[in-house]
Amino acid sequence: MADDRITMTLGANGVAEVRLNRPDKLNALDPAMFDAIVAMGESLRTMKGLRAVVLAGEGRAFCAGLDLASFTAGGSDPTRSLSTRTHGNANRVQEAAMTWRKCPVPVIAAVHGICFGGGLQIASGADIRVVDPDTRMSIMEMRWGLVPDMGGYALWRGLVRGDVLRDLVYSNREFSGAEAAELGLATFIEGDPLKRARAIAAEIAGRNPESVRAAKRLFDVMDDQGTDAILLAESREQDSVIRRPNQVEAVMAGMQKRAPNFADP
Repeated sequence: MADDRITMTLGANGVAEVRLNRPDKLNALDPAMFDAIVAMGESLRTMKGLRAVVLAGEGRAFCAGLDLASFTAGGSDPTRSLSTRTHGNANRVQEAAMTWRKCPVPVIAAVHGICFGGGLQIASGADIRVVDPDTRMSIMEMRWGLVPDMGGYALWRGLVRGDVLRDLVYSNREFSGAEAAELGLATFIEGDPLKRARAIAAEIAGRNPESVRAAKRLFDVMDDQGTDAILLAESREQDSVIRRPNQVEAVMAGMQKRAPNFADP
């Protein structure tokens, strides 16, 4: 699948590789890019055979953030009514980052080159971020008199210590991919982040797809609910997978030291 702003290929192992595809603009976010990302996220939710997603940027950058020129060139700005909820709990620009959390399977972001502003918020929507140590990163919005508003405050909970996050937002200072691991914004530091992201996705794709999806749903509950709700959700998800054919196959494959043969949900 491809359009002007985003591409996707689905491998035989069920791993979809999604690329932000505006390399001449460092994959900066213009209205068409927002539309393409949201549409891709929606299509992944119902894609048959999907086991994991690798999210990367084409060319020299993951994403340089908002393309300011496209929003200041005049004409109607479709992002203007930001308080209107157009995609469940999110507006259109928030959905570009939140859609990766709403994806039913794990998303692994491979981050390189430049990852500023909205690009960092999109990467933060992934379950796992593999970052090149030389990547230039920044929570950039305050430089332009704005605030992070693409889901960053929701996505950074539990990743970055509160006072550290305040410094990054207020100062909009640039930091490296290597420092991002210390800050909590990178999961792994890797000189070839795409290769590592693909390997992680392939490993996930070899797990029981029903339990992988259940585990991702539980992470959402863990982030947003209290202890009682989390405990009940754990029990319900376990009831939904235990003793089912895929769970039995996982046990048998492990005992027989062979690759499992799972049926997709």
